[in-house]
Amino acid sequence: MIDYTGTYTDQYELSMALVYFKKNRYNEKAVFDYFFRKLPFGGGYAIFAGLDDLLGAIENLRFDNMDISFLKKTGFPDDFLNYLKHFRFTGNLYSCREGELVFPAMPILTVEANLIEAQIIETLLLNILNLQTLVATKASRMKLVAKGGKLVDFGLRRAHGPGGYYASRAAMIGGFDATSNVRAGRDYNIPVSGTMAHSFVQSYDDELTAFRDFAQVHPENCVLLVDTYDTLKNGLPNAIKVGKEMQERGERLRAIRLDSGDLAYLAKEVRKRLDAEGLHEVTIAVSNQLDEYVIKSLNEQNAPIDLFGVGTSLVTGKPDAALDGVYKLAHSGGKPRIKLSESLTKITLPHKKQVFRLMNEEGTWAGADIISLAGEDEFETMHHPFEPGKNMFVGDLQKEPLLEPVMENGKRCTGKKSMNEIAAYSSERIEKLSGEFKRFSNPHVYKIGISDKLKSERARLAGTRRS
Repeated sequence: MIDYTGTYTDQYELSMALVYFKKNRYNEKAVFDYFFRKLPFGGGYAIFAGLDDLLGAIENLRFDNMDISFLKKTGFPDDFLNYLKHFRFTGNLYSCREGELVFPAMPILTVEANLIEAQIIETLLLNILNLQTLVATKASRMKLVAKGGKLVDFGLRRAHGPGGYYASRAAMIGGFDATSNVRAGRDYNIPVSGTMAHSFVQSYDDELTAFRDFAQVHPENCVLLVDTYDTLKNGLPNAIKVGKEMQERGERLRAIRLDSGDLAYLAKEVRKRLDAEGLHEVTIAVSNQLDEYVIKSLNEQNAPIDLFGVGTSLVTGKPDAALDGVYKLAHSGGKPRIKLSESLTKITLPHKKQVFRLMNEEGTWAGADIISLAGEDEFETMHHPFEPGKNMFVGDLQKEPLLEPVMENGKRCTGKKSMNEIAAYSSERIEKLSGEFKRFSNPHVYKIGISDKLKSERARLAGTRRS
């Protein structure tokens, strides 16, 4: 994990913090909500990711000597800098579990801390959660159409700087099986996978010798890239020769990789020729600008592909590039707070809140969540948060609370989950979501509603602020 310090923030966070400090408001308790307004990729759900990294970053957040020296040069006064020298996050966090399915408008994570602490962690929180949630969601979409094929993250070289490090982790939460990213493999205990580049083959005078040398050095994990010159005329025949030589030594060619051309056609031809030569156990891996739509198309064409290596579209969240997650004040100084707007969708929900997933009697999801005031747990009706007049009877539905304490007084209060545990939980939740919400085109809209009391409180505060 990156070693974050206190200056990993936006200037306006410190500018506001200075005012709170000078006006003796720095111990004033505040509640902020993290949520997003629009699902990425035109999809029907998102997968929450990044929580464990965020908790670790917040738990260890400090202003080091270099931070203090820099801030002094920019003009911050000594008494405030002395406060920052001793800064520690001492607040509480309430969150959905990492790997949970989340939807627009619902609070995914709530911060309860003094004003300065809550403001200083805002940028860090958005930076970590927005990226990982975006990538985990993209990965999940690919998992849905891979039809049992393995998925490997090949995206580090195409990522936006160190974002590729966190993207590899998020991809695993979304359903990927391995990464080419060695550092992420080391730090997150992710299986690491890699083959060869075209440059390896080019560095030899002939392709066959390149393949033979690679096989001799990697007898347990030999994957040959066959499209450096001509896939069917040169690369595949040479790979078959090496595969048979390995068989004679009691070894096995693991796979061949295709990185260009008509992947469906080539995969079928490769499979046919491998099988004809008795190399039935050799699998086929493909790469080259894959995304969920290409993978879906390849499977619809019955291409015999066993592994998909995905790069750019995964780690950059193409075509969306960013999740529009926001961080909004809901309560401070003992009072509920609200932000107004000409657009109803941008009017915030006041107070500390809870989110409940609604289920039918048999435990299947009802396709709806309700946002309530903290402490509420009995509801008859939920109301559309932005379309007056739209409501839904929920009195006969079971409720599962989603926000749970994950940090108390600046320390984690839940056990650290392994990558496998988080990925398994995400997969379990995806299974519970009905198919109509998983469609790529025109997915069914998952309903998010607010309780009677929350609706009344928002209307009351809006009226007060406008009067």
